[in-house]
Amino acid sequence: MRMHKIRFIGLILIVLIFGSSLIVSGQDKGDDLCIPMGSILLEPPESVTAKRPAVEFPHSRHFDFNCIECHHKWDKESQIENCTTSGCHDLLETPKKANKKSVSEEESILYYKNAFHKACIGCHKDIKAKNLLAESRLRVSDKSTIIKNVGPTTCKTCHQPE
Repeated sequence: MRMHKIRFIGLILIVLIFGSSLIVSGQDKGDDLCIPMGSILLEPPESVTAKRPAVEFPHSRHFDFNCIECHHKWDKESQIENCTTSGCHDLLETPKKANKKSVSEEESILYYKNAFHKACIGCHKDIKAKNLLAESRLRVSDKSTIIKNVGPTTCKTCHQPE
């Protein structure tokens, strides 16, 4: 009985020590990180006339991914900037070379539309390819490595009329 009391008191002490350290370490500089929980409307900058409807992006469905995968310039401390912020994907037209040669991917990705398409469609196609590979390797019923919802990869599945 006495041993149970000692263990119980020890457990209480451990909880108090770790609990208080979590409270202290959980305090920040007063800046709160605001994460959109629903959907975000992805649309071109105001000065661009859209050829297709804006895209409803379900931000909360992507929480299994690391934020840096999409927000690649984020320093994990400051406010996350819009993709079309100056210095990121801020070109309003697709870049063209004067000598008619193809534009490098580094130049091409500065155009906001190419950045969105490469990030979104590229990721969805990668997941689809990994699923197909996993399915081909699985001859048993264990399909736990397969992500069920791949995400859209065609124009009309993203750009739906309002």
